[in-house]
Amino acid sequence: MDLDPLVRIEKLAKVYRSGDKDLVVFHDLDLAVEPGEQVAVIGESGAGKSTLLHLISGLDSPTEGAIYYKHKNIAGLPEPELSAFRNREIGYVWQQHFLLPEFSAEENVSMPLRIRGMNGAGASAEALKNLDEVGLRNRVEHRAGELSGGEQQRIAIARALAGNPSLLLADEPTGNLDERTGQMIFDLFSDLRRRRNLTSILVTHNLQFARRCDRILKLEGGALAPV
Repeated sequence: MDLDPLVRIEKLAKVYRSGDKDLVVFHDLDLAVEPGEQVAVIGESGAGKSTLLHLISGLDSPTEGAIYYKHKNIAGLPEPELSAFRNREIGYVWQQHFLLPEFSAEENVSMPLRIRGMNGAGASAEALKNLDEVGLRNRVEHRAGELSGGEQQRIAIARALAGNPSLLLADEPTGNLDERTGQMIFDLFSDLRRRRNLTSILVTHNLQFARRCDRILKLEGGALAPV
């Protein structure tokens, strides 16, 4: 078994310019996440939790530091390479599901695969398999906008798993759901992660969910500390 971290961050810094001042989000932040591990990141609003996920996924670039995925530093890669990396290696579940409401469940899930270059029949078959896995086999032809919030988030999870990513990132995936639906979504999220042996980093304000992860890290003052 490969014991090297799947994700390794070294001396990460992120600084935004605000007027005539610098807003320091991170400075010298380090993190290592092992293959198959599920890590929860907690912290107050504005601490930079979402920014951290954006950096790990290549949606944003650090001011300084390195972000290794396996043994490749993705920080500073040109956008075409970053885009290919995100499409093939990263599954992302947001608090807002960002589905296309006029498209069917199947079309929303198959879209990343079509962008990757998979043919229509193959992308559709993979989408149907993923929708079946999240319990929505009977909703594949429904438009996303016609479904409940919990069903839409299940579509978003199926979309995140399209193409079998190795790293699953989730930014408050239950934040917009009622308690019962949120519990069901977290149970599904965790079950799929275990079955697929995915590495996962979860941002959440829900301590009950965080305690079910392998590790809890608190982001505060630009640094991560174990809880």
